[in-house]
Formats: sequence, structure tokens, C-alpha cells
Amino acid sequence: MSEEKPTCSAKGCRADAVWVLAWNNPKLHTPERRKTWLACEEHREHLSQFLGVRGFLKDVVPLAEWESESTETP
Repeated sequence: MSEEKPTCSAKGCRADAVWVLAWNNPKLHTPERRKTWLACEEHREHLSQFLGVRGFLKDVVPLAEWESESTETP
């Protein structure tokens, strides 16, 4: 079984992701729903600005932290 590392969501980028950008489009999603983009160090600011200008960006979290939070049991 191959475990591929998550890669950056920026167009054409194949770098390892180190950030999770959590967002939602309030016209399409309920307030609690979170979509995610992954970002490398180089593209984190650009992708954050893209989402932020539109009012979609909700949170920017290190990938390791996001993964540890998603595996915790309530």
C-alpha cells in the first residue's frame, strides 16, 4: 500500500503540503462546513489571500495539527 504525501493545492505545484486552509462559501455551505485546501510554505500566503478576499477563509492550521485533531476521539 503506497502512502503518498499530501501536496499543495496551488495550480501546478507538487510540493509537500505543510498547511491546511479551512474555508467555506457561505452562499453554498452551511456555516459549520469546512472545505480544505492544502498549501506548501511558498503558496500559503497566496492561497490565503485568494480565499480571504472572497470572505471564505476561516482558519489556517499546520497540517500536522489538523491531522492530529482529526484523529482525536471525542
